[in-house]
Amino acid sequence: MRFVNLGAINLIWLVIGVGVFFIWAYQYRRKRLRRFADQQALNKIVLSFSLKKYSLKVVVLLIGMTFIVIALIRPQWGFQWREIKRKGVDILIAVDTSKSMLAQDIKPNRLERSKLAIKDLVTKLEGDRVGLISFAGTAFLQCPLTLDYSGFMFVLNDLGVDTIPRGGTSISSALKQAIAGYQGGQKKHKALIVITDGEDHEGDPLKLIEEAKKEGINIFCIGIGTKEGELIPLVDDQGKRIFLKDKSGNVVKTRLNESLLQEIALKTGGSYIQATPLDFGLNLLYDKKISKMEKKELASKLTRFYEERFQIFLLLALIFLILEMFITTYKNELDEDK
Repeated sequence: MRFVNLGAINLIWLVIGVGVFFIWAYQYRRKRLRRFADQQALNKIVLSFSLKKYSLKVVVLLIGMTFIVIALIRPQWGFQWREIKRKGVDILIAVDTSKSMLAQDIKPNRLERSKLAIKDLVTKLEGDRVGLISFAGTAFLQCPLTLDYSGFMFVLNDLGVDTIPRGGTSISSALKQAIAGYQGGQKKHKALIVITDGEDHEGDPLKLIEEAKKEGINIFCIGIGTKEGELIPLVDDQGKRIFLKDKSGNVVKTRLNESLLQEIALKTGGSYIQATPLDFGLNLLYDKKISKMEKKELASKLTRFYEERFQIFLLLALIFLILEMFITTYKNELDEDK
């Protein structure tokens, strides 16, 4: 036997409380009767009241309530073996980890907000494989496609602007890494989500689009940032807040390059969404687009399904509660003879 909802066992204290209340109520009523009723009236009331029936009524009620608590705990015994097939889409998420992602136009900053949005997405996945690519001046497959969501989360938590030592932003490298990660198998069921401000300093990502299409990869882009641009905050060796500067000593301002991201998404059958402080857009992208993609079988395994037995205890509870309704506390002739 196993119990699914052991937390409900705390309701047994409610049953005990009801029992204590009935004992207190009986004692309290007797005290009040002694104070306000004369002896003749008191004798008449006592003679018409059956303590045994009252006790039986309370016990039956408490047993019924106990069976309700047992039902809420959801006892299970006996099981059947069933084959469970998991179907889903292969989702690679490429996250820009360049220093421009430290900009705070989306709080707490672009990178941390991206990680929070990815965590929210992963919690709703049910069968999709997910993998993680980080990219800056180059790209690296941090987590291969997996159904182990907790392992993915562990890798995601360690993602930072120091993950890729080479500076800059190369969307091309992210696309190459994704194509390599997807190679083999069917030319469908593949979604690549690119989260970046779209500033591509190296390579030409548009040249890789045809190769991505041949692999059946739909690219979805989340643009993070603003067209007006934002300064990139850093902390120097003395712990003071400064802003990133270029080689000439000018303060660097990072801007969202929407046109590039829109073109990448459009040419591969994907979609583009600009992240905002109120709605990052990742869940919307999944619900409206990725979840509607054709799914493939990713895993199959035998699983034990235990039989629910709470119905037995609900029936017993109903029987006892109905029985309690028909028990009176008045003495009858048979009681008087005993």
